[in-house]
Amino acid sequence: GSNLKWLTDNSASDHNASWSPEGTKIAFWSARDGNNEIYVMDSDGLNQTRQTNHPGNDQLPAWSPDGKKIAFASSRDRNPEIYGMDADGTNVIRLTNNAARDFNPFWSPDGQKIAFWSDREGNQEIYVMNVDGSNPVRLTNNQARDGNPSWSPDGTKVLFWTDRDGDEEIYVMNVDGSSQLQLTDNFFRDVAPDWCGAGSR
Repeated sequence: GSNLKWLTDNSASDHNASWSPEGTKIAFWSARDGNNEIYVMDSDGLNQTRQTNHPGNDQLPAWSPDGKKIAFASSRDRNPEIYGMDADGTNVIRLTNNAARDFNPFWSPDGQKIAFWSDREGNQEIYVMNVDGSNPVRLTNNQARDGNPSWSPDGTKVLFWTDRDGDEEIYVMNVDGSSQLQLTDNFFRDVAPDWCGAGSR
């Protein structure tokens, strides 16, 4: 916890910092220009650049494994959908298209899939799709909310949180949705899981 460094400094809120794969850039979203947009800065906080420019609500940036693209959630088309763009903000493409909410994208380690959550079938579930938005597949199926999917570094597992047991807990499952295993069990909120190291923790 030493050497804490302040990277952004403005009157707005800056959220959800996401490191680029090579560790030289950080993507985040900010309302500093009046509405939520995606920004990228150097890892030392310099060269903060606005990557999106739309009156919609752009947030939750996620880097592709090769660092060339960023997926994000946006309500620019009236309801939250998943979008992709080049890391410099060009070539924005809408990847999901339905009347429900699609949110919280996360790339697979091989760069071929994107996991996300959606309530397109009535309640919030984890889905995975190809990076062009094709072939969405539902991985969880229950009456609770499932969110914040996170791929293991070897691409075989997905972490997520769910409130299927009455409060938010962390679960892990295979990438096809099988063998769902509860990892935490307490009366407090456990959310936003991520992997460390090579995926052993």
